[in-house]
Amino acid sequence: MNKSEIKFIGTGSGKASLNRYFSSFIISFQDYNLLVDAGDGISRALLSQKILFSYINGILLTHLHPDHYSGLASLIVQMKLIGRSNDLHIIVNKNLKQVVEEFLYHSYIFREKMGFKILIETFKHDEIFKLNDVFNFIGKQNSHLNKYEKYADERDLDFSCSSILFEINKRNIFYTGDIGSKEDLYLFKDHKIDLMISEITHVNFEDLLEAYKNLKPEKLYLTHYSDEDEENLIKLKSESYPEEKNNVIIIAFDGLVIQI
Repeated sequence: MNKSEIKFIGTGSGKASLNRYFSSFIISFQDYNLLVDAGDGISRALLSQKILFSYINGILLTHLHPDHYSGLASLIVQMKLIGRSNDLHIIVNKNLKQVVEEFLYHSYIFREKMGFKILIETFKHDEIFKLNDVFNFIGKQNSHLNKYEKYADERDLDFSCSSILFEINKRNIFYTGDIGSKEDLYLFKDHKIDLMISEITHVNFEDLLEAYKNLKPEKLYLTHYSDEDEENLIKLKSESYPEEKNNVIIIAFDGLVIQI
């Protein structure tokens, strides 16, 4: 991979597929390579894209649904088995740090036995988190998990779920993450958005298209879709734009690379 790009590792929805892995991508700039989400099967997904486990500097978790999170422990084990030595940064919202620590501990991942440092770092919503001097992001709470709030008192659950705005060398990439309503598409409406990556399972195409027209990114990449949705997405995209402009909305696929 080049040092200024995004590579889709998986583009599937939460429904398992033989055609695509669960939604994740690596965003790279200079010497920092950030894996965004690590759902079930992430180790095989990375192998399928010929990504070395030691290549990843950090893992950002947007929320704790299994298709975005449950592959974390097995990926760390694979890193140990290949003899990784460089530090690994796991980046989560501050409210989820203890959950992630407990998950790793109960997966028998004891940091002193890994052979490399595992550093769990936290970000706060609406505050800048710096990865390096010219690569940072802001996370904002979205409404994807609001429907579960009635369970909060039972087990002291937290429902942090982040949409992310990456800033790389003064270019902004908006990743919706999994969202709960069309209003979540406008969490960063006060920022200039150069590229937009959006899930398409929990929002309808018409609302997403309207947001694209209002936010005016150069391109919109669709990800997190099921096998059943793919044919309909192709049809909706074709109907929305004449063929000569059809490359402004792109249905992402596993292995797709975007130059930033």
